[in-house]
Amino acid sequence: MAALWIVFSLSFVVALSGALMPGPLLTYTVARTVRTPHRGWLTGALVIAGHAALEGAIVCGLLFGVMEFLRAPLAVRIIGTVGGAFLIWSGVTMLAGLLRGRRAEADASGPQAGASPFDRLGPVAGGVLVSMANPYWWLWWVTVGAASMLRFDVSFERWPALAAFFLGHEAGHLAWYLTVSTLVHLGRRGIPPVAYDVLLGVCAVAVIGFGAYLGISAYLGA
Repeated sequence: MAALWIVFSLSFVVALSGALMPGPLLTYTVARTVRTPHRGWLTGALVIAGHAALEGAIVCGLLFGVMEFLRAPLAVRIIGTVGGAFLIWSGVTMLAGLLRGRRAEADASGPQAGASPFDRLGPVAGGVLVSMANPYWWLWWVTVGAASMLRFDVSFERWPALAAFFLGHEAGHLAWYLTVSTLVHLGRRGIPPVAYDVLLGVCAVAVIGFGAYLGISAYLGA
């Protein structure tokens, strides 16, 4: 039992350290929280629920031996190109909505200004899609993630260790993202409406920048 707590704790710390670094998923969480007036503090948890579902799939995939395919230069370039283009498209859509000044219309009729293409699917689906679009998320799993699984001797046969590793990892993400969405949501009352547009604009530009960087770096590193 003590060994399982060690696996959980170390997995938690590694995931938390990664979650603290700014990236597309954090940017999406902030933007989504700003556009969610009711129970927006739960946005971080819902985004991580989608993220966790995808990570559960990749953990199973790694255990089934797809690691070598994901490490191939062609796979890295495909993921980088498609993912980067998707992030750029999302950021441009958000920015275009803000520049058209549709915030007042959105508040009155329902659609949200500056919404990205996957926002209509909800924060859970958004968590899945934004994670998939980030080439460095894939790279992390075939390097650090895979190494951690080997270090903890994670396998289907040793399912308690697998559960401790996975739950610790997702708890690390949840701790930070739920904190972020809660703080952003609580700050809504003290921020004028124009500040929300500025924040969404910053998020949109950041997503475009992430997409361009990740797409280009996939070719430079492959």
